[in-house]
Parts: sequence; C-alpha cells; structure tokens
Amino acid sequence: MSWNVNGIRAVIKNGFTDMLLIERPDVIGLQEIKISHESRGKESASRRIDFPGYKEYWFPAKRAGYSGTAILTKKEPLSYKEGIGVEEFDKEGRVQIMEFADFYFVNAYFPNSGSELARLKYKIEFNAAFLKYVKKIEKHKPVVLCGDMNVAHEEIDLAHPKDNERSAGFTKPERADMTKFLDSGLIDTFRLIHEDKVQYSWWSYRTFARDRGIGWRIDYFLVSEKLKKNIKKAFIKDDIVGSDHCPVGIILKF
Repeated sequence: MSWNVNGIRAVIKNGFTDMLLIERPDVIGLQEIKISHESRGKESASRRIDFPGYKEYWFPAKRAGYSGTAILTKKEPLSYKEGIGVEEFDKEGRVQIMEFADFYFVNAYFPNSGSELARLKYKIEFNAAFLKYVKKIEKHKPVVLCGDMNVAHEEIDLAHPKDNERSAGFTKPERADMTKFLDSGLIDTFRLIHEDKVQYSWWSYRTFARDRGIGWRIDYFLVSEKLKKNIKKAFIKDDIVGSDHCPVGIILKF
C-alpha cells in the first residue's frame, strides 16, 4: 500500500494504527510524514508512534515539519537506501529504495508544482533525475514504484479537467512527464485493471471537495513490465479517511 498521510502525527490521531490492523499490508510506503528523527524519538517515547509487527524506515526532510517519507514492512529487506544521489532532491526526503527478493520497492513523494507553478521547473528536473535512477536499478531487478506523484495523467483522473489545465498537477509538462514514465515500460497498475473507472485519491480540504466527490487521482503504483503477470489486484481505498489523500494499493503474486 501507499498513503500520503499529510503528517504522521495527525493521521495517527485519526486511526492510522487501526487501519494497519485491519488492512494488514505487507509493505506500506508513506509520504509527507512531516516529522524529524528527533521529534519521532520523543513521540515514540510516549508510545504514540508504535507499529507492532513492522520494521520502520524513516527518511525525513532536513527542513523541519516538511515533506519526508517512510516505509513500514513486515519482512526485512535485503537492502535499503535513501535518496537518488542528488542532494537538491534528497534533502527533502523524497525517495526510499528497498530491495526484496523479487523486486525493488521504491517509495516516492514527488514535488508539488505549487502556487503560480513556482516549483514546476524543480519538479520537471526531479522527474528526469528520478526516472533515470529507476531505469538504472531496473537493469538489476524489476521495480515496484509507489507514491504521491502529484499529477493527474489523463482527464479521467480528475473531476474538472477543463478548469484545471493550468493548475499544478495537470499542466502539459507534468502530464507529458507521466507519459514518459509509462512509455519507459512502467505500468499504471490501477488503470491496467480498471481501464475506465473514475476514482480519486486526493481531495482539497479548502472546498470540502471530498464530500462533494470532486477529487484527483495523483497517487499511484507503477511496476516494471516484467511484473505485469504478477499483478492480481489494484485498488484505491477511498473509504479510509485521516488525510486529504486516501491509501492506494496492489496485490502481487509470485
């Protein structure tokens, strides 16, 4: 599974631990954890951050209360790495790479282009560096990539496409980069299984969009072409609340 929790402390207060007990994911990638190692240690001491049965890997941003990723896994990985080797991106705690027997599990929090598209250039540069890194490790083993990619790829992936053609997450450059990911041999698992299904993974807090059914699908699981036969299910858990995003997931069978 994968979930942009929009602050780990906030989502714990809203039932995150119960979700783990109910869904029991083997591995879950979290984005936008918004917590430092130091703060997490203080929270853990008070038993508020405790996930029995899971090994925890945290990669916070250097800037306090911003960005960051984490992976919780039941099975210990063969190896674990933080970042793609580009300090400009790695300082924001955006990418974790975990190696298992059959694949690399990559947890990523893609930059948001931001208000007035102020970070669009930064995001496009991140996309290029990230894809280059993914294709590099894919030479050794297939990749399972999850995370908040901060882009709705096609018009089916958001409620009001015409009104958002110049909005962050639906600009032509961002959508073109998503096409590059798919053209490189990565498979959008949800769209593979649900070709015409309209379902969203993010809703704006500001406009009560979730209550009104006005959302975007910007959280993904992409997998290498070699794993296509292993995909048994792809889903969006839009009944789970606690963040402005909901969890997404896949089931792979080997």
